[in-house]
Amino acid sequence: MLHMNAEPAAYAADIEAIKQVVATVEHSQQHKDPDAFLALFHPDAVWTTAHGKVLIGLDAISEFTHKVLPAAHWDGEVRYEVVHVLFIRPDVAAVKVRQRYLGGSDESEGAPLYVMSKQDGGRWLLTACQNTGVVAD
Repeated sequence: MLHMNAEPAAYAADIEAIKQVVATVEHSQQHKDPDAFLALFHPDAVWTTAHGKVLIGLDAISEFTHKVLPAAHWDGEVRYEVVHVLFIRPDVAAVKVRQRYLGGSDESEGAPLYVMSKQDGGRWLLTACQNTGVVAD
């Protein structure tokens, strides 16, 4: 269930736009499409992988993504779900995501945090992101 800290009607369009970014992340991962994934990032973005690799700027994120995403191997589906949105300012949101690898031999879960910024023209971009793996109890 999606939770947020503001009146839903006031941020309804922004929440839908944020959900669309996350849906595009899901689609790009499912199809191992680095260019679709990279189109979602602010040029000065910071990305930390689930294994703690820090990538600063779109060039570093692009180099890493082009190397690992096409070669990624999972034999099931990957799903992303927005579970919480915190509007820090009207143009900055912290977005908690549930990431699940399903139906394969190595089912797992991640708990990414995406800090997104709204650009001129209303487009939301990934700006500072931490992808954290969830360790099973």
